Amino acid sequence: MAGYIGTDQQIALQEIAERAFDWMAATPGACNSGRSLGTDDPDRLGWDIILKFLERDKVFAFRLIRSAQVDGITKTLSEHGYRLDLWDVFLANRADSHEKVSAIVADGLPNGFCETPLLESGEHPETRKIQAFMVANGISPFSGAMLAGEFGQVTTVVVNDEKGEVAATAHGYLPHNNFSQYHKSAWGGLVAVSPNHRGKKLGKYVNAKMVSNCFSLLGAETVYELVTESNIPSRRMVEASGLKLSPSLKCGGATAGANRFTR
Repeated sequence: MAGYIGTDQQIALQEIAERAFDWMAATPGACNSGRSLGTDDPDRLGWDIILKFLERDKVFAFRLIRSAQVDGITKTLSEHGYRLDLWDVFLANRADSHEKVSAIVADGLPNGFCETPLLESGEHPETRKIQAFMVANGISPFSGAMLAGEFGQVTTVVVNDEKGEVAATAHGYLPHNNFSQYHKSAWGGLVAVSPNHRGKKLGKYVNAKMVSNCFSLLGAETVYELVTESNIPSRRMVEASGLKLSPSLKCGGATAGANRFTR
């Protein structure tokens, strides 16, 4: 296994996402949502394919779809017994974010906290520890191999406390293939902070460092993050890194379950 973790459904989807990595990279309209298969252009990918995967996986991601498409997508999904949970899109280019993220990173971490080295592999104990931390903080996880960059360029930012325990995390990668207008757009997320260390601006730091790395290490032209309308603290955190609400774009997750697949 390549560092799978979570519920039976989450593990099954991590396996599927890894097996389909080459397909997502080579198929117009497909994109890699990390946790499941996805699309950034449903009309180009085709609804027959989307519904086939939904029937099998029960989860399917819609990335950077136009807000004007939401009603039509919701209607089609509803007709087949699925619903669409939505996230607002916050977006920045390098110029929008550089000054803000540079200032946050330059301020550094509180005394006793430090960044960890790059992850070595999907099965490495440190990677497994980081995954367990994300799960404990309510985040639906990526596979260890995805976090460690075994399926393309990534940045995984991890801060440890003075005891060597994980205190905060963030992750960024390039989800969109070369057929997509968004192929130079990086996704940022998986931001979590230990309840023991809330109020120390660790979330603000790891998010800013992740955004900075997406530009400097991954070569992204834009970075986007997804936040629910009601999550005010997260909205403030991403805005602190220079990202701004993009009213013309939405991201969503289709599912037949009773709850959101991820927060």
